[in-house]
Amino acid sequence: MKGFTVWFTGLPSSGKSTLARMLEKVLNDMDFHVEVLDGDEVRLRLSKGLGFSKEDRDENIRRISYVAKIVTRCGAVAITCAISPYREIRDEARREIGRFVEVYVKCTLEECISRDVKGMYKKALSGEIKNFTGISDPYEEPLNPEIIVETDKESQEESLSKIVSGLIELGYITKEKLRNVSL
Repeated sequence: MKGFTVWFTGLPSSGKSTLARMLEKVLNDMDFHVEVLDGDEVRLRLSKGLGFSKEDRDENIRRISYVAKIVTRCGAVAITCAISPYREIRDEARREIGRFVEVYVKCTLEECISRDVKGMYKKALSGEIKNFTGISDPYEEPLNPEIIVETDKESQEESLSKIVSGLIELGYITKEKLRNVSL
């Protein structure tokens, strides 16, 4: 079985981690070996000490990309869910990994702010947090992602179904393996 990477990107609180965990379950049920590289967890373990300057953010994504490449090369599925706000570094990850599916988790800024359980947007809007993506730092939308989900317009289940359908269309998973799995 060939490995691949599913790279979730989007604003903070857009639903990346939620969808990544839902996809992880589906792929595990299909007997894939799956590793989720969650941006918050990676920052604690692999990228501790990095800040939020553009250079540090790029380095964080390079580290995630490197691990995803190894997981993919070993025949497993890497699911990344990190904001990865800059197009250039996402394109670099795509080139490095090869078998790469970009999922743009599209959501309005207003909806992301309303979902913010950690209070990060509130702090960013008040100026307490500098370089916060979507507020004081840019988010560069993907130009040609393989899959787009709109989490402010779709249920989680609808978004997951679009992702799974996209993976089938792209040839990464088969309908046959999906038959015994509930979405």
